[in-house]
Amino acid sequence: MAEDENNSQAASTAADGADQPEGPQFALQRLYLKDSSFESPRSPQAFQGQWNPKINFDIKTRSNKIQDDIYEVVLVLTAEAQLEEQAAFLVEVHQAGLFLCKDFDDAQLEQLLATVCPNILFPYARESIDSFVVKGSFPALMLSPINFEALYAQQKQTQAQQANEEGASDTEPPASETVQ
Repeated sequence: MAEDENNSQAASTAADGADQPEGPQFALQRLYLKDSSFESPRSPQAFQGQWNPKINFDIKTRSNKIQDDIYEVVLVLTAEAQLEEQAAFLVEVHQAGLFLCKDFDDAQLEQLLATVCPNILFPYARESIDSFVVKGSFPALMLSPINFEALYAQQKQTQAQQANEEGASDTEPPASETVQ
């Protein structure tokens, strides 16, 4: 009888611990296409010549806190194909997601939102861009994978260099500073 009580008490304790995991928590809550556009300003002339475009590609990310521990991350991919210095097509996709990010320190949270979340969003944005381009009657545009960790490290290095340069050029401290 005592053995049964101990087993049920141990099972109860294990169940309580399973409800509240310890340490940082990260989870994808929702993926969605926030905005998209496709323009083909030179159609149908763009289809008449030889297809040898210059492709310009731009990537941006932004994040904002929606509520406690829930963040929206938006990955913005823009691709433009130019023929003879004129746009053959321009496609832009804003792929977004809601992410639970709980119990991370500020530096970890910043890195998580700038690297892990865009890595999750990128395949969906890449597929959307390819789909728009093909539906516009252009050859498929399959974007190469992006190393968001390297981009983040590069951004941090650039910020550190700029801070060092600003610190070296300042001879007097500013009269007042606004901290937000």
